[in-house]
Amino acid sequence: MTYTCFDVTMDGKVAHLQLNRPDSLNSMTREFWSELPAIVCDLDDRGEARAIVISSTGKHFSAGMDLAVFTGGGSIEAGQGGGGSEELGRKRAQFRQVAMTLQDSFTALEKARVPVLAAIQGGCIGGAVDLVTACDMRYASADAFFCVQEINIGMTADVGTLQRLPKIIPDGVAREMAYRGHRLPAARAHQVGLVNEVFDDHESLVGGVLEIAHEIAGKSPLAIWGSKEMLNYSRDHSVADGLNYIATWQTGMFQPTDMIESFSAKADKRDPEFDDLLPNATGGI
Repeated sequence: MTYTCFDVTMDGKVAHLQLNRPDSLNSMTREFWSELPAIVCDLDDRGEARAIVISSTGKHFSAGMDLAVFTGGGSIEAGQGGGGSEELGRKRAQFRQVAMTLQDSFTALEKARVPVLAAIQGGCIGGAVDLVTACDMRYASADAFFCVQEINIGMTADVGTLQRLPKIIPDGVAREMAYRGHRLPAARAHQVGLVNEVFDDHESLVGGVLEIAHEIAGKSPLAIWGSKEMLNYSRDHSVADGLNYIATWQTGMFQPTDMIESFSAKADKRDPEFDDLLPNATGGI
């Protein structure tokens, strides 16, 4: 299938999504917000991909929300306008729905049953920070930088940055980024834990992240799903709640099949072969 904002390929069990509008700095147009969740949900529903890599093209990973989204009739942000005869409360409620729809576009990354890895070169600005903080891991090239651009244009970031960033990096660093709107360079991002690793250049970045994704894809996909489920749940709940949830998960989902295959493969000096996840039960509803 052809998309406006993405090129999508499969290499074995790894899906690779590339932002493909480098001449426009991979800004996030109207199509972006519908295409990203559609692609991710389709991959998740089918159960064939065991890891997803999101990378980009050109000088910058993404300049964030495209200005056309904020201007002109029928824009995504049209609910902010003061014109029209609609009752104000209803217009505000409609705009809230729009904001939550945009949020859902990135939450799809978090809800996917497989890890999502972001490979970031150049600028990761505004909405792009919302995107990458919803991913499981982030990797950067040496020239990368991160900027919570919203504060520089007089608005509060509202699509996930302020909710997820403090769960990834120290609270004070997240607040500094949110209040100053300055550029956080790759080296500093690595130092504070925003990115896992910094690569020399764009080419080595994408190659390195794809290699990590293939390593993950070689593990039991059911065990990976369980690990992601538990990490996300434990991030937002107490230790006691997390322990209770993993006990319940293991009671139903832990079966010896993949463990036996792991031991057999090791004894036979071969790579293990695991069944794919079943298609998502909600995919056809």
